Amino acid sequence: MMKKSILACLLSCMFVFTSCGESNGSPVPDPNPEPGIVSNFAKGADVSWLTEMEGNGIKFYDKFGNERECMGLLKELGVNSIRLRVWVNPEGGWNGKQDVLAKAKRASALGMKLMIDFHYSDSWADPSKQTKPAEWVDYDLEQLKQAVASHTTDVLQTLKDNGIDVSWVQVGNETSGGMLWETGRAEGSNFGNFAQLLNSGYDAVKGVYPNAKVIVHLNNGQDLQMYTWMFNGLRDNGARWDVIGMSLYPEDDNWRELTDQCLNNMKTLVGMYDKDVVLCEIGMSWDSPYAVTAIGKMMDGCKETDRCLGLFYWEPECYNGWSNYTKGAFDNNGKPTAVMSVFN
Repeated sequence: MMKKSILACLLSCMFVFTSCGESNGSPVPDPNPEPGIVSNFAKGADVSWLTEMEGNGIKFYDKFGNERECMGLLKELGVNSIRLRVWVNPEGGWNGKQDVLAKAKRASALGMKLMIDFHYSDSWADPSKQTKPAEWVDYDLEQLKQAVASHTTDVLQTLKDNGIDVSWVQVGNETSGGMLWETGRAEGSNFGNFAQLLNSGYDAVKGVYPNAKVIVHLNNGQDLQMYTWMFNGLRDNGARWDVIGMSLYPEDDNWRELTDQCLNNMKTLVGMYDKDVVLCEIGMSWDSPYAVTAIGKMMDGCKETDRCLGLFYWEPECYNGWSNYTKGAFDNNGKPTAVMSVFN
C-alpha cells in the first residue's frame, strides 16, 4: 500500500508540473519576452484591391498551383493582420463602406487584426493629392471637421455593429502635406487646420473603439527631416495621435541605404515623441533579386525595434500588372513569391 501511495503521489506531481508548463497542449507564453520585441507583432498586408480583383475574375494559387481564397492563403503564409483603405463616395463602390465591411468580415472570421486607413477622399489620397470628397468641396473648416467625425464614426460603427474589432485606425493616408486640401494643407509653419482635422478624426475613433490606436501616416520613411518637421508642427498645435505610421518603397539601387535609414528613424522618432511606430506600407518589385533580403531585413529590424508595432506589405496579392502595380508579392501565375517566406 505504501508503494502504491508513493507512486500515486509521484504521478500527481508529474501531472501538476506538466499542467503548469502547458495550456490546452500549447506552451504558456513567456512572462519575460525578449526585450525590444513587441508581443502580438503585426505581420500585415494591405489587400484593399482584393474584392475588385475577384470581381474581375482574378484567381489566386498556392505554390502547388491549387486555387485558393486569398486571405486564407495569406494567413497560412504567416500574415496575421489586414489593412483596408476607405474612400468616401468612390466610383463603383470599391473601398467604400460596404466594400470595406465585406473584406473586414472575411479578415475577422480568420482571426486577423484590422487596420482601417481613412483617405478622406473619393479616391486616392497621397503626398501628391489630398482631394476633398465631392460632397465636401465647399465646406469650411468647421464643416470639414464635422464631416471627418461623421464619416469616421459611420464606417467604424458599421464595423462594430457587425462584431468586428479594429486595432488601428489611420486618420489620413500619407499626409506629409496635410489632408483635405486646401483647407487642411500643412506647409511652412501652418499646421493649425490640419491639427484640428486630425483631432476630429481622433475623437471619432475613440468614440467607437476606445482602445484602437490612432495613426498619423507619412510617406518616405527614410526622410527624418520631414517627419520631425511634421510631428513638431502637429505637437505644437495640439494634435493628438498614438502611433507614427511610415511607408518605405526600396529599389534595387538604394534598398541598403533606405532600410538602414528607416530603421534608425524609427528609433529616433520613438525617443523624440514617446509614441509607437508602425510600417504601414512596404513593397518592392516582385521580381527583384533583392526583395527577400530587403523585406526580411525590415521585418527583423521592426521586430527588434522597441515600440514598433508591425509591418504591412502593400497589396502583396497583386500580380501580372494589375492596375499597373508591380510591387506585389505574387508571381505572374498568381502564386506567392519567396518574399512571403519573410512572414513565417
